[in-house]
Amino acid sequence: MNSSSGHSELRQSAPLLDAYLSYFETTKLPFTIPGHKQKASQLDAGLGAVVDSDTPLYGGLDEIKLTRGVLKEAERLAAKLWGADYARFSTGGSTHANQAIILALGKPGDKVAVSRTAHRSVLSALVLTGLEPIWLTPEIDTATGVPLGIPLSELERVLDQKPVALLLTEPGYLGTLSDLPALISTAHTHAIPVIVDAAWGGHFGFNSELPQHVLQLGADALITSVHKALPGYSASALLLAQGKFLNLDRIEQNFETTHTTSPAGAPLASIDAVRALLEARGQELTAALVESVNTFKEEVQKNFDLPIFLNPQDFPNSRFDSAKIVLRANQLGLSGVEVERQLEKQGVRVEMADRDTIVFLATLADTTQDFSTLAAILIPILKHLQGVPRPSVTSLSWSIVPQIGISIRDAYFAESELVDAKSAIGRISADLIAPYPPGVAVVAPGEILTEEIVTGLSATQAAGVRIAYATDPTLERFRVVKR
Repeated sequence: MNSSSGHSELRQSAPLLDAYLSYFETTKLPFTIPGHKQKASQLDAGLGAVVDSDTPLYGGLDEIKLTRGVLKEAERLAAKLWGADYARFSTGGSTHANQAIILALGKPGDKVAVSRTAHRSVLSALVLTGLEPIWLTPEIDTATGVPLGIPLSELERVLDQKPVALLLTEPGYLGTLSDLPALISTAHTHAIPVIVDAAWGGHFGFNSELPQHVLQLGADALITSVHKALPGYSASALLLAQGKFLNLDRIEQNFETTHTTSPAGAPLASIDAVRALLEARGQELTAALVESVNTFKEEVQKNFDLPIFLNPQDFPNSRFDSAKIVLRANQLGLSGVEVERQLEKQGVRVEMADRDTIVFLATLADTTQDFSTLAAILIPILKHLQGVPRPSVTSLSWSIVPQIGISIRDAYFAESELVDAKSAIGRISADLIAPYPPGVAVVAPGEILTEEIVTGLSATQAAGVRIAYATDPTLERFRVVKR
């Protein structure tokens, strides 16, 4: 398929992309927002380079009254491809989509069962809704220190608390997956809807070499970032839902309540274009991605004796994203953060690095040459820094079992004060604090700051990992609820 024919086929089946491109192919005299009017380069060349390709949904991709219906048509096509009753495109990332659907689940005081590996956006949604989390703790693989997912026993443990929903994060940041069919079946037996933050799993379901997507497994909602594992615009996301256990009207109401009233056209068009790309070539492209990832791992691995990558065969029933590249720095006795520094000197950026782990995000946009170049740069660095292997240690993000002091919402709105780190031990946190990435909370508002948390956060920061969202980023002081 040549470039022009590919573009032609894509445009025929992608109404938002077609509207975006058509906007710039016609002469217009806009007296509407956005204020740059696609001619800011006349004022400042640098500003124009950033904004002159921007156009909104209203008065851009569609008329201000939305008379063309291109967004609704694009969302209908997405719902059809993923086998959903309902689809919405967001320009606010999975953060917005998570919050929109969680707002539709219940009323303040209702309980929801939540994976502790949930992203910050899920915890923020709990504050907004007043829903009370029942935390589910992941099972940890002793060999690798990696969370395997939420075991069925964790869900069964909390069923008597009558949660109104089960909120999961699948796949996890390191590519592992829970036993989803068992969790979904058990939840549905109790009429509990299953909502899955699949931000890192947008490429699932299009190839037998990859896991099925969660709607194929029977889940009630799938939220995914179109800019993470898929080649979409930054902050573009897709919300898909089924109506058997969820109220789709409530989801729609809350989606609009929490979304911007001025959505940018480029992210929307990119979601539509990615959907069309997956529909036309999803199997081909995902197969090529998995093959490239496997070849890359083999090329690097043959230089070392101990296994240094996570692979599907490392986990029960191969519950792992085959396209995920997770390097176990501890197996080489080196610091993942130091490897990251050396890679950055040669222009390579990684998705995440901590002391024991490095995550390289591979997507459909990467070429075989990209992987070859990465291998050629990475192998000498690993050989140079290699030391004595260390045992696997579970990251603080995956290992903390929270101790609840007061509700997350009460803590968020409570009067607070800053106290020194030593004095903070035993107090109730008013902050959500998380190493970033992955953005998984080590402590959330309302939870007790234990010695393990306070010292662990400081040690993680000292190892070179960014600690996010703390009022005092130095961690010399912690914001706690006033007594």
